[in-house]
Amino acid sequence: MSHGVSQVPRAVNEPVKGYAPGSPEKAAIKAKLEELAGQTIEVPLIIGGEEVRTGNLGKMVMPHDHGHVLGSFHKAGESEVQAAIAASQAARADWSAMPWQDRAAIFLRAAEMLATTHRDGVNASTMLGQSKTVHQAEIDAACELIDFYRFNAQFLQELYEAQPVSSHGCWNRVEHRPLDGFVFAITPFNFTSIAGNLPTAPALLGNTCLWKPASTSVYSNWFLMQLLMDAGLPPGVINFIPGSGAEVGDPVLASERLAGVHFTGSTGTFQGIWKTIGNNIANYKQYPRLVGETGGKDFIFAHASASFEALVTALVRGAFEYQGQKCSAASRAYIPRSLWTRIEERLVEELAQLEMGDVRDFRNFCGALIDASSFRTLKTAIERAKSDPKCRIVAGGECDDSQGYFVRPTVVEVTDPLHESMSTEYFGPLLTVFVYDDDKFSETLALCDRTASYALTGCIMADDRSRVVEAYEALRFCAGNFYINDKPTGAVVGQQPFGGSRASGTNDKAGSLLNLQRWCSQRTVKETFVPPTDWRYPFMNER
Repeated sequence: MSHGVSQVPRAVNEPVKGYAPGSPEKAAIKAKLEELAGQTIEVPLIIGGEEVRTGNLGKMVMPHDHGHVLGSFHKAGESEVQAAIAASQAARADWSAMPWQDRAAIFLRAAEMLATTHRDGVNASTMLGQSKTVHQAEIDAACELIDFYRFNAQFLQELYEAQPVSSHGCWNRVEHRPLDGFVFAITPFNFTSIAGNLPTAPALLGNTCLWKPASTSVYSNWFLMQLLMDAGLPPGVINFIPGSGAEVGDPVLASERLAGVHFTGSTGTFQGIWKTIGNNIANYKQYPRLVGETGGKDFIFAHASASFEALVTALVRGAFEYQGQKCSAASRAYIPRSLWTRIEERLVEELAQLEMGDVRDFRNFCGALIDASSFRTLKTAIERAKSDPKCRIVAGGECDDSQGYFVRPTVVEVTDPLHESMSTEYFGPLLTVFVYDDDKFSETLALCDRTASYALTGCIMADDRSRVVEAYEALRFCAGNFYINDKPTGAVVGQQPFGGSRASGTNDKAGSLLNLQRWCSQRTVKETFVPPTDWRYPFMNER
């Protein structure tokens, strides 16, 4: 037992490596890419620290070269889910009783290992399995996840230090207990860092977890599971159970020991989970905590005073980095008519220069969409726009899945600000633009606020400060992360806590103390040093 007051090392954001020509990090990642691409692996489940193989296999491929198989993974079914629940409950007592400094040390160690010995493996597996460029993999799989592990440990200490005042003669304190059961972490394909954070943030608080990764990101997520085990995570604390949504999710949500769900994914899926939990509410031993970050129809709103170059850059980067497969990606834009002609010309020029293809070729700005289903969704939306008289294809529009799931960055101008492409999330490289009259800035702000059901990210681009202030107020509730003169993507842990409301989620702000607070159940303790020995109060004496 420690007899000192521990201080977690002060968290700082991990520096982003540049991978410039001739740099040692570029040579190292190229070598790791070649190594991993030259082998196939078989990924097991991890239940109670043991590898489990079911024989029900899924395939892992490169999205930019879908004929290239990276390996296979075993899928969990109901029996494996029940075994994982049992393992989580068997590990719960020892894990929750472990001093918080020791729990934190495991994840701080994982951060250092990811920053050094495991960096290339996690980055390269993200590039190959999720078709991210080296820059997108670096800022996500390495830097952001390192930041999550470091900052969460710091936030944990701050949370535990938050204590009530004590009056004379007593000592009041609050114990931040883990939840009474297990947490179900459901992670998405598009951010390896989110996959690494959703099961570990609750675990840091002393919870045990079941982790269901997206089937299209099992490859990189397996590297993360190995990282956590290498860092000393005890068996049963996080149980790795990839598989189909229903075969894994149904028995999990039916368990009376479900204490919480940590989710990132589609709005429809999260609403289905919420509904199922609501229908089962009388069967649980506690009310499950529901934390979800879901969809977005994120906007760039430009005023006539906006910097031309800054606006073009925000449109290109905000809409098309990682093929638009970010929940924060800009997918609708409001551009004043006085700027549109110049903006359109420059967009066409810039997008024509964007190279796309195999992410192992570092000249490419874009890779491929994640799978055939996503490709079909985007292709269908683009084809529909081509035949719609209210739409005009400004740039892009080409789709080709012969080798990889490639869709050229596409810009569509609409004449109807309420067109379905201004409100529907496609999750791909499709930016819809509405051109408004300059004198209708205020009216168009109100239109932006009510057009989509989401409220995740958005930005105002303007040099006129009075218009920035107006947009700041008018768009107050349609973005949980709001940017002024910057693209609406790229939130950094510890700097811009991330999350949105409305149909975009519960806004519990990953990368902040607010998220950690959701994974504990407080117990208030009052200790009286000299308790009263007479039940009578002075007011009762009439004499």
